[in-house]
Amino acid sequence: MVAQLNQLPQVLMGPLVRRAEQNKICIQVVTCEAVDISASLLAHQSRCEVETFQLGAACFLHFLLICSEKALPTAQLLEYQVLINGAAYKPDYLRYGEELSFAIPAVLNQILHGSCRNPHHHAKDSLHTADQWQEQQRELGEVGADLCIFSGDQIYADDVAGAMLLAIHQLIARLGLFRETNLPMHLPADQQAQLYHRHLYLPKTPWQERSKFSPGYWFRKDEPHFSSVKAFNHLIFFEEFVACYLLNFSHLAWQLVNFDALHYDGGNDKVRRIFESELDALKGFVETLPSAERLCANVPILMMFDDHDVTDDWNLTAKWEQAIANHKVSRRIISNGIISYWLFQGIGNDAFEYSGALTSGFNSSLIDNEWHFSAFDKQVRRFTHWHYCLDTFPKVVVLDTRTHRWRNEQDFNEPSGLLDWEMLMELQDTLIDHSAVLMVSPAPVFGVKAIETIQAVFNACGEPLMVDVENWMAHEGAAKKLIEIFKRPDTPKETIILSGDVHYSFCFSVQARFGRHDNRIWQLTASGIKNEFPKPLINILDKMDTILYAKYSPLNLFTKRWQLSVSKHPSSLKKHGYLVSDSAISLVTLENGLLEKYELLHGTGIHSHFEL
Repeated sequence: MVAQLNQLPQVLMGPLVRRAEQNKICIQVVTCEAVDISASLLAHQSRCEVETFQLGAACFLHFLLICSEKALPTAQLLEYQVLINGAAYKPDYLRYGEELSFAIPAVLNQILHGSCRNPHHHAKDSLHTADQWQEQQRELGEVGADLCIFSGDQIYADDVAGAMLLAIHQLIARLGLFRETNLPMHLPADQQAQLYHRHLYLPKTPWQERSKFSPGYWFRKDEPHFSSVKAFNHLIFFEEFVACYLLNFSHLAWQLVNFDALHYDGGNDKVRRIFESELDALKGFVETLPSAERLCANVPILMMFDDHDVTDDWNLTAKWEQAIANHKVSRRIISNGIISYWLFQGIGNDAFEYSGALTSGFNSSLIDNEWHFSAFDKQVRRFTHWHYCLDTFPKVVVLDTRTHRWRNEQDFNEPSGLLDWEMLMELQDTLIDHSAVLMVSPAPVFGVKAIETIQAVFNACGEPLMVDVENWMAHEGAAKKLIEIFKRPDTPKETIILSGDVHYSFCFSVQARFGRHDNRIWQLTASGIKNEFPKPLINILDKMDTILYAKYSPLNLFTKRWQLSVSKHPSSLKKHGYLVSDSAISLVTLENGLLEKYELLHGTGIHSHFEL
C-alpha cells in the first residue's frame, strides 16, 4: 500500500448517521479544520444544531442535530446533505445513489447486528459484505436495514497490533492531537522500545501488598491490574484512544500514515513475524474500510460498549475494580477508554439527551491545548446513563452490562452480576406491557451450557479472569431475578435478545417450563464482525454441549435456568452443529414484531441462516 502523505483532508471521518427519530437526527463528522458545518434533509424543512469538540490542532469532532418541528416520515428513504463552508460533501464512495440517504426506523423489519471488530484479525471484515447487501437493497428500491447495531468491542484498546500502535502515533503527530500530560507513566521515549513491551509498564500490585492467602504472595509475584493476555501494546493515553477510533472508522485517516515507516526494528524473529502478519491483516482491513464507511453513512447506527472498548475483563470482579480504583494510573487509563467511548459512540446513541451532561466538564478539561481530566474523571465515574431505548416496534432496549454490576459482597474474587438489582428492576419496568421487545445484551443471556460449566470450574478454582466468567448465570442473584422477569405474565410475548462478545454465533429459543403465559424468547448471538473463535476448539465444545446437555439430559436440572426450556437451532453451514465460528454480521428479519429469519452475512461474501 502506497502512503499518500499529502495535505490533510478537509473531512477525516464520516458522516455517520447515529440516532434517527422523527423530530431529531444525529450525524457525526470529523474534520481536519475549523469549518462552517451543517446538515439538512433535501425534501423536508429542518434546522441544524451543531456541537463541536476540538480534539487536536487539526481534529474537530462535530455532532449535527437535524431538528424538525413536524414529525418526519418513517420507513422511507430521506436524502440528506452535509454542508461544509457552503459546499455539499458527498464523495462517491459514501453514496448508494445520487445522494446520501437513510430511513427513520419505526416498525423494524430488518436489523444488522454484530460485535467484535478486530482490525488485525486475519478474517475478512463482514461490514464489507453487509455494505454489498445494503447496496443491492437500495438498487431494488428498498430501504434495506432499518438499523445497524454494534453491541460491543468496536475497538480493541487492550489488543493492539504493533503496526497499529505505530500508526496511532503517526496520526497523533499529523493531526496535532492534544495530549494529556498528568499521567505519571515512565515509558521509553523510543516507540520501537515500547512495541510488545507496554504490559511491563502497566500498573501492578506488589507482592508485599497482596493478601497472605494469595499464592502470589508466597511466590513473590506482582499482580497486574490489567488482565488482558494481549496487553503488549495496550492503549494508555487519551490521544491514543482518539487516534484508534479514527483509524477504525476512516480510511482517510490511514492515508495520513506512512506505511513505509511501519516496521519492527527489534531482534526478536518471533515478534517480527507477528508484526508482519498483523501488518498484512491491517492492510486488508484498510482496503475494505470505505465499505464500512458507506454503510454507516446511510443506515442509523447504534452502539454499546463491551469490555475491549476500554480493556479486557472491565469490571468483571469487585477485586478487579478495587485494584483499578486504588491506583491513579489505572484509573486514568480506564477513564480514557470511557471518555473516548462517550465521544465516538455514546453521544450518538442518545443525541445528547443524557450524555450531553458531560459536555461542559469535558470542554473545561482542555487547558492550553493539554488535557487535565482530574475533575472530569469524577464526573465520568458518576455518570450512570450509558443504557438507552429506542421507541420503535419492537421497542429497542440496550443494556449497559459493564458499569451497573451486582458485586459479590462476600467474595470480591467472585464474578459480579451483569446488572445490579436496581437496573434489573428498571429493566423489568421497561419490558412490561410490550407485546415485543428487541433487547441488546453484549454478553449472551442464554449461553452455551458446556462452556458456562467450564467457566464455573475455573471460577471454583479462583481463576474467573482466566476464562472470562462473564455470563448471566454466573451470579446467583442476577440470574434468579432475570429468570423471574422472563416468567412474568406481563412481559413481552416475543423477546429477541441480540448479543455478541463470544466470537462465535448461534441461535437459541427459550420458553418457560412453568410460565403463566405463552411467551417466546430468542437468543441471537453474532460475534464477531472481524474476529473468530478457534474453529477446532469450537467444534469440540459444540459436540460436548450437544452430548452433555441434550434435551432430556438430567444435567439440565443443575443449571440455574432449569425452569426454562432452551432449544438450539442448527446452522445451514453445519449439518449437525449449532455454533458457527466465522467472521460475520447478522441480518435479523422480523414480521409484525416476530422473528421471521436469522441470517449471517460472512466476511467471505457467503450468506448462511439458522433453521428456526
